[in-house]
Amino acid sequence: MTVLDDLTAADAGPGRREQRDRRRTELARFLKACRARVTPEDVGLPPGLRRRTPGLRREEVAQLAGVGVTWYTWLEQGRPINASEQVLAAVARALRLDGTEREHLFRLAGLSPDFSEPDPPVLDPSTQVILDALAPLPAAVSNTRFDVLMYNRPYESLFGAARVTTDSGSFNSIWCTVLAPPCCNPFVNRAEALPRMVAVLRSAYGKHVGEPAWEEHVQQLSARSELFRELWERQEVAPPEIWLRVFKHPKVGALRLNASYLTMPGVPETYVVVYLPEGPQDQERIEQLAALPPGGWLDPCHECGHPDPDGRSPGPDGPAEATGRGGA
Repeated sequence: MTVLDDLTAADAGPGRREQRDRRRTELARFLKACRARVTPEDVGLPPGLRRRTPGLRREEVAQLAGVGVTWYTWLEQGRPINASEQVLAAVARALRLDGTEREHLFRLAGLSPDFSEPDPPVLDPSTQVILDALAPLPAAVSNTRFDVLMYNRPYESLFGAARVTTDSGSFNSIWCTVLAPPCCNPFVNRAEALPRMVAVLRSAYGKHVGEPAWEEHVQQLSARSELFRELWERQEVAPPEIWLRVFKHPKVGALRLNASYLTMPGVPETYVVVYLPEGPQDQERIEQLAALPPGGWLDPCHECGHPDPDGRSPGPDGPAEATGRGGA
């Protein structure tokens, strides 16, 4: 089966060729990062001497996968070669990839290529009614890029104090987490939350390598945040999952919440996220959060006395108008 080069130059336009090139580059980086994380001891090989880099050598991966060294080298270099499901599965086993990482590898290799740029999701107006009915639970509709497409008032208040918009002006929860300074970040446990979010984002990115909107999204975040660049370069992938998030809010204090995800039939790569309280105190604080009037949160960045991440400078009567590209 032809995988990496399934469209010929004759029938592929420049945009499609560029997407294939981007996929090959991303595949090469992913394989190299995965190889560096596996030690010889992990796979029953002697440690050996004079290793210049961590992890396995290319010839060791080839040996474990039962493929030629030259072929694997070319695969890791992103060259336009052919591969089969069976061979890629052997490489995945040699690199000890889990299910999410294996799926990511297959997508990057083009086993399920999708070169079309998807249309923006169209949400039924009744979705907003449903979100509002879920209050006091914070709830929103997001896509796999972490764009927040619809939300209820408790969700808005949860992020409102540290809300950061993308360069195009969209509300995006990963931008809030990456760019809000530590004193004003919506997460108490950002050191735990952010690597998970970046890994989920990279897993979704595997379906969209080369798509302009996704490439711009990653490039803008990378340009704005050294921390994001470091996490992105780890090449870690993960599925959305339930885990404890600890939010902080200037009016109600810390909230320990677990996210539940509900898929939306007919709206691909879009889901409803609902935050559920961990305990009675969290339930009480969620109700306090929902009772806040519109705009009833403090602006921590104004309170701290420094410009907020969107470029607004604080003033005696509140934040000034935005001076950067991202709006409030």
